[in-house]
Amino acid sequence: MPNPLAHSGMPFRSSRDIPRTAEMVTAGHPDKYCDQVADYILDFCLEQDDRSRVAIECLAKNDLIVISGEVTTRAAVDWCGIAQHVYRTVGYGPADRLTVIPFVSRQSAEISAGVDTNGAGDQGIMIGYATDETPEALPLEYVLARKLAWKLESLRGEFPWLGADGKTQVTLENGHLRSVVIAVQHSALIPIGDVRAVMLDRVIHSIVGSEVPRVVINGTGPFTVGGLYADAGVVGRKIVSDAYGPRVPVGGGAYSGKDPTKVDRSAAYAARQIARSVVAHGIGGAKECLVAIAYAIGQRHPEMVTAVTDKGLDVASWVHEQFPDLSPDATIERLGLRKPTGWSYSQTAAYGHYGRSEFPWEAVS
Repeated sequence: MPNPLAHSGMPFRSSRDIPRTAEMVTAGHPDKYCDQVADYILDFCLEQDDRSRVAIECLAKNDLIVISGEVTTRAAVDWCGIAQHVYRTVGYGPADRLTVIPFVSRQSAEISAGVDTNGAGDQGIMIGYATDETPEALPLEYVLARKLAWKLESLRGEFPWLGADGKTQVTLENGHLRSVVIAVQHSALIPIGDVRAVMLDRVIHSIVGSEVPRVVINGTGPFTVGGLYADAGVVGRKIVSDAYGPRVPVGGGAYSGKDPTKVDRSAAYAARQIARSVVAHGIGGAKECLVAIAYAIGQRHPEMVTAVTDKGLDVASWVHEQFPDLSPDATIERLGLRKPTGWSYSQTAAYGHYGRSEFPWEAVS
């Protein structure tokens, strides 16, 4: 019987010739609303107590949000104020319309004991990726989908009839644009034809040009009911859009609402920095790199570190030389994750965690 643990010899290679699709959502998408609330809470706790332990989950629907999880902090958290502030800023309406139900306890003493000894707060496998395909070191389809979503959001001040909720999607084939899909919430007073005209001219043409074989804008017609009235929101339900798009495997859990002792977050950021460094330095001629780091709860050092290039080369030895200490506390210290400077966790909660220069894990080592 073949050894199931034997290396297959096949390189990591995400072909640029086959069709590839990625999507992005705006900050007013229900799931992103919940992610932002969770990370605003994290920012607030760390600002007042940089040793805070935070693991926040949110569920929102209509004008109600339930905030749950575990928080151990000296900060006096205004759960209602934070949730209402985000509700208003993403464009849902007056803050006082939102009802907030907090149900939060302290971190489990058994988990805390492992973290107190600088061990990982949980087990898991975290993935990092980079490619030379774009300046952002991200897949092109992902970058385009995000740029379309950013552009869509930027037009809300110019066109008051635009709603907070929106999604974009891009498909490439053989390196060429095949289709663009946009769904955008809008006022019922605006004809769908006018909505489509603005989206085509001001969003699609301004970002990807006019040569698009297929365009779908609000494929079911009017999209007048959006946000929390169209769908419930939950933390961590957009982890593919948060990371690299569907071309890259998903490793650990969601990022938002978790303090950096959670390796779901800190080790994923470390893996991204490693992958980006491999590609930037061209280690082994790498044009792409996929990094995986596995941890056991309460343990300081990873159970596994792998780094494979598109050439099929294992460059883990280079990684161990350049990043000799991948314990949670070393990663937190190296990336400044307890005291964000010039960035915030709430910024990561919309439009992706990677390919944005303000974040320290984007710096090549």
